[in-house]
Amino acid sequence: MTDVLIVGAGPVGMLLAGLLTREGVDVEVYERRPTPGDGTRAIGLHAPVLAALEAPGLTDELLASAVRVDRGEARAGGDLLGTVRFDRLRARFPFVATLPQADTERILAARAPEPLRGARVMALDPRADHVRVRAGVGGRPTELAAPIVVVASGAWGRDLVYRPGALARHEYPDRYLMTDAAAPADDDPTTARVHLDRDGVMESFPLPGGIRRYVAWDRNAPDAVEADAPEDTDTDRAQRLRDAVARRGEPDAAAQITTATAFGVRRVIAPALRRGRLLVVGDAAHEVSPIGGQGMNLGLLDAATLAPLLTSWVRSGAAPEAALARWEQRRVASARHAARLAALNTALGRPLGPRADALRRAAVRTILGPAAGQTFARAYAMGFDRDA
Repeated sequence: MTDVLIVGAGPVGMLLAGLLTREGVDVEVYERRPTPGDGTRAIGLHAPVLAALEAPGLTDELLASAVRVDRGEARAGGDLLGTVRFDRLRARFPFVATLPQADTERILAARAPEPLRGARVMALDPRADHVRVRAGVGGRPTELAAPIVVVASGAWGRDLVYRPGALARHEYPDRYLMTDAAAPADDDPTTARVHLDRDGVMESFPLPGGIRRYVAWDRNAPDAVEADAPEDTDTDRAQRLRDAVARRGEPDAAAQITTATAFGVRRVIAPALRRGRLLVVGDAAHEVSPIGGQGMNLGLLDAATLAPLLTSWVRSGAAPEAALARWEQRRVASARHAARLAALNTALGRPLGPRADALRRAAVRTILGPAAGQTFARAYAMGFDRDA
């Protein structure tokens, strides 16, 4: 009989499934997607996650495919405002490891049982000794009882756990463009760059294979122009992103951009992660702006710290109530901290007038100066997470 049913086969769900399987727990994973995802929005793995995954041997596999980014530069108008030195952190892994999300998912999935694909969970009803699950599997409705259910589905599965509208949701007005493109020949693959421009932020991060991820604030997003504007096409988005990258002083990089996607951001932080035998981790529980790159890392730490508690529960037959309460408290506090940092990063990246822009530059120089620079680096690298 299945000990734990996991809803969602993304990186967070597959990490949890793999860690539980390693300890002999019988796990089943339900995934609504018919094939593995190929999305690449989440690309950075921070030091606390790398440390948490070292014991089960996953860190070495991830690092074998990743680029190690040991510093970040903040620039404005061609001037260097300051440098974030991850390589000076007092951490086991003093860098940010970058690789496409699909590669992270593939590496984590190799240690986990094969998910049941095309299985869409439609309702969850926690009872005293089991969770009643209503799902559609292969197009056919089915009901089953699972001893423990963990929702790791991402945002779409939030309503399986929380009443619709019960969680406060903040929609940011900001819109961004994103693409992965070949880096210039003289590119430094160990350095991330953030351009704080009067027209909005532009970030670029090294990826394996001589690729860079470019993300820019979209000043001409469709909802910011006339209502009768023509449909926003890939060609339009790519041109806007090329313009944004070129204006920040990277014309060689801009010339490599041929496609772009657009996205908005929101914030949702659930105050509770457990209802008896039903638990929730990752974006289903806490969704923060990707500006700052901590969303997936939050979920991975949720899973890594929950796995031993679920293992103990299955082996003993009794829920470790005190430990689960502490886990929930730590993960909610960590999500709130990440959300505050993401809100600050998002605000710093907005377009500003000349006077406000000058104040921003001065503030960033101070933040990244000798007195506070390492505190900012630690915060950006999730050093203040409660499970770091």
